[in-house]
This record gives sequence, structure tokens and C-alpha cells, in this order.
Amino acid sequence: MSRALRNIAIIAHVDHGKTTLVDQLLRQSGTFRLNQKMDERVMDNNDLEKERGITILAKNTAVEYNGTHINIVDTPGHADFGGEVERVLGMVNGVLLLVDAVEGPMPQTRFVTKKALALGLKPIVVINKIDRPGARPDWVLNQTFDLFDKLGANDEQLDFHVIYASGLNGWACLDLKDAPSHGGSASDMKPLFETVLKHVPTPPGDPDAPLQLQLAALDYSTFTGRLGIGRVLNGRIKPGQQVVVMNHDKQISSGRINQVLGFQGLERIPVESAEAGDIIIISGLDEIGIGVTICDR
Repeated sequence: MSRALRNIAIIAHVDHGKTTLVDQLLRQSGTFRLNQKMDERVMDNNDLEKERGITILAKNTAVEYNGTHINIVDTPGHADFGGEVERVLGMVNGVLLLVDAVEGPMPQTRFVTKKALALGLKPIVVINKIDRPGARPDWVLNQTFDLFDKLGANDEQLDFHVIYASGLNGWACLDLKDAPSHGGSASDMKPLFETVLKHVPTPPGDPDAPLQLQLAALDYSTFTGRLGIGRVLNGRIKPGQQVVVMNHDKQISSGRINQVLGFQGLERIPVESAEAGDIIIISGLDEIGIGVTICDR
């Protein structure tokens, strides 16, 4: 039986509060215990990123909410990392577009939003920092609509869902009047979780078809060597499985899967098997690169 699953990416301009928002989703889904000591910006765990305070390498995390496993992919907010953004968006079926309630859509938001719209994704717009002095949510909403229109969004994409939020204070609401900053009583991220479950499609794919796993990113472990990260498009994969590595219909190598890891919170946990829709990490194959497809042998 396939598990309930959603794969989403978070897109935002640098400093619009993406990491803070993800931290709240991790906390409120019970992924972090309330008393657990947490690094201030949990997703930015690469040294260069800590130094520059920006998110470069797309991170994967996952939360469980009401029995659904939600994979959350953090995308870089800088144009320099455009190629990575495109690959990451190819792994997901939904996008949270985070926009600052004072500044509105920024140039980089434009770049990534265009990629998302071109891939047919329907963004959910999260107007963040709604409790910031000078917040102008109605203006930001109009600016976002105009941006989508200019970028060639179709009618369905223009009819986007909107969430008002304060990542810092950990609440979200569907209507401005429910925001504490507007006299309302919103107190948690539940409206955001519910919107994701309701409006982001389940990933496509047939678990009973032959294996296809496309790699969107690479990582390295001193213990297991090169790691491939990607979404299982079809079929199933498990440790010990014999596979071939294909690049544009050409076989480049074959080998045996060592480990299959899934995401849980910020941890990577070994799993017994993964199937169509899952975003996973594999080890054991040396000759892998971004964009290759892992298939049954």
C-alpha cells in the first residue's frame, strides 16, 4: 500500500524568511520536540552558507502531518544557482512561493517563479512577515498577481491560493482578519499544512512499473562515497538491488545499491524500500552524475 505523500519546494528571495518558516513546520509537526535545542537556521548547514547567511545547496527535509509524509525541498534564493533550482523543481508537484509582506516580489522571486510556472507547477503564495511594521499585504498580493501574469501564467496558475503568515511567530491563516496582527486568533501553522494537503497533487508514478529514479543532486559521504538524490519516477528500489545507470538512453555503468535513505525532519534515515513518488538518497554507485536515470538491471 502506497503511503500518503506530497513533494513541495519553497521558493523565496533571500531574507524573506524561508528558513524560519521551515523551522516552524518542523517544530509544529512534532519533528522537533519543543524543548530541543535547535540551531537558529536549521536548514543552512553548509559552512559557506553559514558564513554568507544564504541558502545555496538545496536542502531536503520532511515532516509528517496527519498521516501524510511531506517532503520539503529548500531552493536557493540567488540567481547564481539557477541550474540547481530547475533540477529541484523537477522533483516536486507543488511550490510554496514565499513573499515578504512589506517588500513584495523581488527580482530573484521572478526568476524562480518563472521556472516554476514554465514547469506547470501551481504555486501557493505565502505572504510572510504579515506582523512586520509597514506590512501591506493587499499591495503585495496585487504585485504577485501582476508578476504571474507577466510571466505567462495560465488561468489555473493565476487562481492561486494565498496564505498570510508569520514564520517568526509560528502562525498562518487564510484570511487577513484571522491574523493576530489584525485582531484575529491564528495561533499555528495548521492552515498552511491543510492547504498543502488539499491543493498539492500526490506525485505521479506507478510503483509496479520498472524502476526509474532520476538524480537531481549529488552529495558525498566519507563513509559511503558518492550519494545520489532524486525522486523515484516509477517502480521500487531497495538496498542490494542490481541496477544500471543510464544517461540519455545510453548505459554508462551498472552496480548494486548499497543504502536507500529517506528524509525525516533534518535526518537521513535508512529505509527498507522506496517507491514511485519518494524523494530519496542512494549510495553504492560510483559513476553517477546529475540528470542520470537509475533503472532495473
